[in-house]
Amino acid sequence: MSITRRKFIQMLSLAAGGAAFASLTPAALAKALQKPGNLFNFHETGNLTLVHTTDTHAQLVPVFYREPDTNIGVGEDKGQPPHLTGRTFLKYYGYNPDTPEAYAYTCDDYARLAREYGKMGGFAYMATLIKGIRAERPGKVLHIDGGDTVQGSATSLWTQGEDMVTAMNKLGCEVMTGHWEFTYGQERLKALIKKMDFPFVAQNVNDATWGDPVFKPYVIKQVGGLAIAVIGQAFPYTPIANPRRFIPDWSFGIKDAHMQSIVDEVRARKVDLVVVISHNGMDVDKKMASRVKGIDVIMGGHTHDGVPRPVTVGKTLVINSGCYGKFVSRLDLEVKNRAIQSYSFRLIPVISSMIEPDAEMEKLVEDLRAPYKDKLGEVLGHTETVLYRRGNMDGTFDNLICDALTEHYDVEFALSPGFRWGSTVPAGPITAEDVYSQTAITYPNTYRSVMKGSMIKNVLEDVADNLFNPDPYMQQGGDMVRSRGLEFTMYAERPMGQRIQDLKVRGRSVEPGKEYTMAGWASMASQSGPPVYDIVIDYIKRKKTINIHNEKPALVA
Repeated sequence: MSITRRKFIQMLSLAAGGAAFASLTPAALAKALQKPGNLFNFHETGNLTLVHTTDTHAQLVPVFYREPDTNIGVGEDKGQPPHLTGRTFLKYYGYNPDTPEAYAYTCDDYARLAREYGKMGGFAYMATLIKGIRAERPGKVLHIDGGDTVQGSATSLWTQGEDMVTAMNKLGCEVMTGHWEFTYGQERLKALIKKMDFPFVAQNVNDATWGDPVFKPYVIKQVGGLAIAVIGQAFPYTPIANPRRFIPDWSFGIKDAHMQSIVDEVRARKVDLVVVISHNGMDVDKKMASRVKGIDVIMGGHTHDGVPRPVTVGKTLVINSGCYGKFVSRLDLEVKNRAIQSYSFRLIPVISSMIEPDAEMEKLVEDLRAPYKDKLGEVLGHTETVLYRRGNMDGTFDNLICDALTEHYDVEFALSPGFRWGSTVPAGPITAEDVYSQTAITYPNTYRSVMKGSMIKNVLEDVADNLFNPDPYMQQGGDMVRSRGLEFTMYAERPMGQRIQDLKVRGRSVEPGKEYTMAGWASMASQSGPPVYDIVIDYIKRKKTINIHNEKPALVA
């Protein structure tokens, strides 16, 4: 039976609100014909819908973002969500290889599938989904955002986050918490919050001297006749993972006991549902759910894990919604007698070729980016290989950054932090915007230094413990620090001090007392070297063609 494109598009109207698959590529159209509507199927349930976005890192337009090839869990989390990748991930969740789901959730055959399905995310496409859900569920929808929203792009850096506040207001966000937002500094963040049409909540941020709360710990939203308490949990290790000088007067932490007291307080106010909007990271969220009683739902972020089904801990649903605008989470709940009776969940992949962009948001995004269009679009050179960041141990874009630093400073090795944000660049042109998506932070200055071999070992051990400590409350998120010029084997499940073995610089075993030259960026201390993005942009322009091959440190789980 033949079918017209228009008729097929009508058949594939989104269950999340009726938006059409208006611009499918031929390859994507053929794929979708295999399972009409499968990507957006949703079983409407109950009297409340929670929409969750998180970790968009200021990506206003669609991007490529390759999921990790390695995501090792340790201790009780070994082999459990979110520590599943590739075919193991697909098998666990019942998805087939070579499908839209495989493209959205894994890095398997990434280059080919990226050519077929194109970019993901983008605020105009997220807006279509969220508006569609609101139209389908009038008066029953609450949209919350987990933070890492106003940082991560060139335009957010140049406007100090104001472009993203404008976009989030337009998107209709109703409550937010944060992490990288704090790196704009206390005063700038307070100024941005004043421009938000929604509250910024965090129960775990206090005045460092007096202990007074800096932000509202929670808000109670009336949605569809229900009272919904939304408690904020900002990233607990902000002053450790980012420079304290940006937030010198504020203290952070997980603060379980205080979280329990807040949950008890809102329960005493007879709310119908208790939701925590968290930037802990998923393993930390799972542990918190086991320790703090009375939380119905934790909608989490920070570790950038796209998890297609909630993880149940006791009576708490723990959700993580990926990053970079690739996904919008929809959680339908039947809430009665102040408890969840049933639910339906969908982590919706925002494949932009399959969604009609919202015209109003599209115009706003164009306006926000217009002053910077030429600078963003400048083609610096070309890459013959996929440039990506995300993965426990390696990232080819970070290798590019380290190569640029090594050459600029003429050193033996370079280090680049294991950030999990940064868009993917398929083989083809590299633009200035691509570089800024990897480097647009408020402390981008580079430096040259000398490190003894013993210090190199200690630094690597410390970072490895932040990532692979079996106690989630001792993990700070992110991936292993990237390096060029260093070689080592890491044993993830060994104790602190024994994970890094066979350490070499430029192929020679490291001598503890010997000094080695190195370069880096994103230092906790103030530095005076040129910004990393200037060095990388200049490097690509001079090289013209980039062909990065991994020197992946060996990882033994």
